[in-house]
Amino acid sequence: MPVTMPAPLRRTMLACGSAAAAFVLAAGPAAPAHADHEDTPTVRQLLEKCDNGTDVCDFHPEGPVREHQAARHAVGAPVYNCTDREQLMSVGWSDTTSESNSVGLSLGGEYGFAEVFTVSFKVTYGHEWTNSHTESQTTTVATGPGEVGRVYVGPRMQTVKGTYELHFPDRYYGHYYWYAPFEATGPTDDQSGTITQSTRPMTSEERAAYC
Repeated sequence: MPVTMPAPLRRTMLACGSAAAAFVLAAGPAAPAHADHEDTPTVRQLLEKCDNGTDVCDFHPEGPVREHQAARHAVGAPVYNCTDREQLMSVGWSDTTSESNSVGLSLGGEYGFAEVFTVSFKVTYGHEWTNSHTESQTTTVATGPGEVGRVYVGPRMQTVKGTYELHFPDRYYGHYYWYAPFEATGPTDDQSGTITQSTRPMTSEERAAYC
């Protein structure tokens, strides 16, 4: 949501590291910036201060959650058909999908910004944020004579973007108010991802090793 500030306040924008930008709202006329002694915090430094030196730390989600399917990857062990006829072979597998975010700090860790994020996410979108999801199954793979089979999984993911608003009791890097962009991706509640299988002819090395 937009934040309305008193007239005397002015807004400036500062570069924040090489990967993201952070916004600063400076109270009153700011002293001239001198490159030889004034720098700016990274988004990660700001978020580590959330509820750890701030008067206010809020997360404001922007737009709807974007659901998408992650790239598929192999799970379980490959199976080798060394017979001269088609075989139905069982592959037991377990796969864990974890969240990631734009600052590289786990939302499952003991960070103040993580709790702020999960509470705001639930209030805004009406369901819990999921840090990690583990799925275990046994999949039957049809392999032809001399083939190797594999199982692949493409989990369903959700991505949300937003902005952290932080107020400091004293100037932090010269300012009382900071706005930091944030993006997180994690598994969806409903893991309706795709499970596929593929086969190919064994190599001579595989045939010698497994048959």
